[in-house]
Amino acid sequence: MLHGVRNAAVFPFLAGVLVLLTCDPVQVGVNLTGFLIPPSHQAPSATAPASQTPGASQSGVPVRPTLTPPARPTLSVVVLDPAHGGTDPGARGGAGLHESDVVVALASNLRAALEKEGFQVIFTRQGNDNPSFDDRSALANAQSGAIFVSLHAGSTGLPGTVRVYTCPDAPGNLAAPGGLLPWNRAQAAFLTLSRKLADIAQGELAKQFKGSPNSAPTAAIRQLRSIAAPAIAVELSSVSVDDRSELDRMLPGVADAVARAIASFKPVYDSWPPGGGG
Repeated sequence: MLHGVRNAAVFPFLAGVLVLLTCDPVQVGVNLTGFLIPPSHQAPSATAPASQTPGASQSGVPVRPTLTPPARPTLSVVVLDPAHGGTDPGARGGAGLHESDVVVALASNLRAALEKEGFQVIFTRQGNDNPSFDDRSALANAQSGAIFVSLHAGSTGLPGTVRVYTCPDAPGNLAAPGGLLPWNRAQAAFLTLSRKLADIAQGELAKQFKGSPNSAPTAAIRQLRSIAAPAIAVELSSVSVDDRSELDRMLPGVADAVARAIASFKPVYDSWPPGGGG
């Protein structure tokens, strides 16, 4: 708990995710990853000779510092978020199926498919844990060169189909007091990239699973709102089946289709202008 914190906001376009804290009554100095300090602003070493003082030439004439911006990360990490867990089973089916169990199995299949494509895979939960929304978001937002895929299994919908969702438009939510981006609106800055990823994934899934839509719909999915990266939710239909084997047979195909989509999306991500995710 940070006492005295009045405001917290996300800066999604810098390296990492930066959080601005306004404290009262004391001032807190924070070393923020992603900022380069010009040599002229660095304190010289107490033992360094004057000719080696940063920001000055050997003659003592000031030298304009040369800054090298950090390399823009390329897509290399996929954060998989099996929904629910713990005491929250999610959707329940007539055959005793729990969404929380189905999505863990899907995550395992998807990890194997993504690793074959060369991606590093991180899970937001292991076993039957149920981290909070904020804990899941914090884990995802701490990654560089990453996307976020939340995994779900619904209790309705045409069995054997798959839908990929993104957040809906949020008019007026991009701007906040002071021009900062609040934590729970972080996804607003990445909607364009999220939708490109979702449409690629939905297209791959529609080829394989008859009845699935050809384009990705939107839905107000709580977990996606605070993700400062391209983010989608993949939902299987449905846990309301008489035999779990029907869903189990879907999992490898869903995993392969989503992994292919992410591999196809990588060049889009890698070539996207910095700060142009929205």
